[in-house]
Amino acid sequence: MSKLEALRKMTIVVADTGDIEAIRAHKPVDATTNPSLILKAASLESSRPLLEKAAEWARSADNGDDLITNACDYLAVSIGREILQIIPGLISTEVDARLSFDTQATISKAKKIIAMYEDAGVSRDRVLIKIASTWEGIEAARMLEQEGIHCNLTLLFNFHQAVACAEAGATLISPFVGRILDWYKANQPGEDFTGANDPGVQSVSRIYNYYKTYGYKTVVMGASFRSTDEVEHLAGCDKLTISPDILAKLDSDAAELPQRLAASEAHTTDERITVNEASFRWAMNEDPMATEKLADGIRRFAADQRLLEQQLGELL
Repeated sequence: MSKLEALRKMTIVVADTGDIEAIRAHKPVDATTNPSLILKAASLESSRPLLEKAAEWARSADNGDDLITNACDYLAVSIGREILQIIPGLISTEVDARLSFDTQATISKAKKIIAMYEDAGVSRDRVLIKIASTWEGIEAARMLEQEGIHCNLTLLFNFHQAVACAEAGATLISPFVGRILDWYKANQPGEDFTGANDPGVQSVSRIYNYYKTYGYKTVVMGASFRSTDEVEHLAGCDKLTISPDILAKLDSDAAELPQRLAASEAHTTDERITVNEASFRWAMNEDPMATEKLADGIRRFAADQRLLEQQLGELL
């Protein structure tokens, strides 16, 4: 049995890619996309028909949005629909990162994306709307969940972010393991961050144990992995979204994979807390890693969104 096969027995494996052929090869249960992955997928020759169809749809749409916006939204949903034909589970489709500090605009975009999926015959129960874990994004998720639109709160780096998401009733969170490690390696060079010392692994483990101890239903899905070692130290987490190259490495390794996390053995030293806007903003202010990585993640996704718009603009 490979490590990937062993992992599937204790964790729902999710593919972190928009590459449809990679998803077909690795057979994940769910898949996640973001503007960076959509941009990468759009550059593939196999995606050319989807780009052309997105441009065609955008020209005929009459919904108040401009051509480029409509083309980008259609492309994201089209890639999501293609992926859903391969996987048995859920697809995550991300709201434009430039809306991360606008609750109402995030809600409007989420509803548009869901409507486009439903118009194409895809039930909203198979879609997670990805939203950055800003205070405004979490509030948008709170309202969307109340309307039956399920959310994946992404770019999550801080414990208070995780608690706020759970209290808002978010379906799922995506704590970014590798990006947390990146920050610590850059700011504390020479420290041993391997194995259980990895601060990203520690963050996800803390959140997982807190959720299970206090009965939160929000799913914990570790994301943004830099190595198989990080994945292995979170074996047993609810879900893990993993890039195709790391999936391939796990699939080629036949060594034993011990389970690290289990709901039945969850324990935490954290007292249960309630997070309001003031305590959320203060916790982020006190956490330079989370503040910097959240801002950096939003900027990176926004930059790739603009590149995608440029690419579609040439077609239009």
